[in-house]
Amino acid sequence: MTVEELTRPVARRVLGTETLLVLGLSLGQSAVYALVSIIAKLTADGPLSKQTAALNTSHSARPWLDLTYQLLGIVFALLPVLLAVHLLARDPGDPGRTLGVDLRRPGSDLARGAGLAALIGLPGLALFWAAAQLGVNATLVPAGLPDVWWAVPVLILAAAQNAVLEEVIVVGYLVTRLRQLQWRVGAVLAASAVLRGSYHLYQGFGAFVGNAVMGVVFGLFYLRTKRVMPLIVAHTLLDVVAFVGYALLPEAWFSWL
Repeated sequence: MTVEELTRPVARRVLGTETLLVLGLSLGQSAVYALVSIIAKLTADGPLSKQTAALNTSHSARPWLDLTYQLLGIVFALLPVLLAVHLLARDPGDPGRTLGVDLRRPGSDLARGAGLAALIGLPGLALFWAAAQLGVNATLVPAGLPDVWWAVPVLILAAAQNAVLEEVIVVGYLVTRLRQLQWRVGAVLAASAVLRGSYHLYQGFGAFVGNAVMGVVFGLFYLRTKRVMPLIVAHTLLDVVAFVGYALLPEAWFSWL
């Protein structure tokens, strides 16, 4: 193999195959399972609103074994992120800077992340309430862990893991690759948003719409700023509030979910 062959640009077909494989090992796979889950709910006895979508559930009645499963699940869920960053490292430049996941602007990233969380979170609550009233969502249980000492730390770690996985793969990696494949901006935003909505379908159609809208907002933000870190901050804040709030606050407060 010659030096020219080693340094020539990667073919579009190779990039397309790579993208499908990364999604197939991560959130594309989740989208397929979510689609099967919503079909199962719709064809089961009883309306969708009477069924349950549970997150962060227990895996064992033995607390230390359950904790082990929880931590392993978090660690292995992040492997597709490392794979995506590794593949982006073949491109010119530092993949951390390409994705905007470095620590060059901590204050700005935190501030903009908090602002995005408020922008998405408050209308999101209204949308979830409306979806519940219309009966187009399953009853959501954001945290199903037992009352153990490690529940809250694990929920926080799970929130951070969700944020890193989703924002790096569905925004940073996917948008970068689709732009390299010469997709138009509108098609890139649509693909990212529909994917984000699709892997939330197991919660219902309201969750699909809400997360797709969030996907458009986050995709536009990334195209404008080229930084994923504020998106990770925003997503982490949203999930921490949902998970930890559900675990610690009275259950009656969440009857509208």
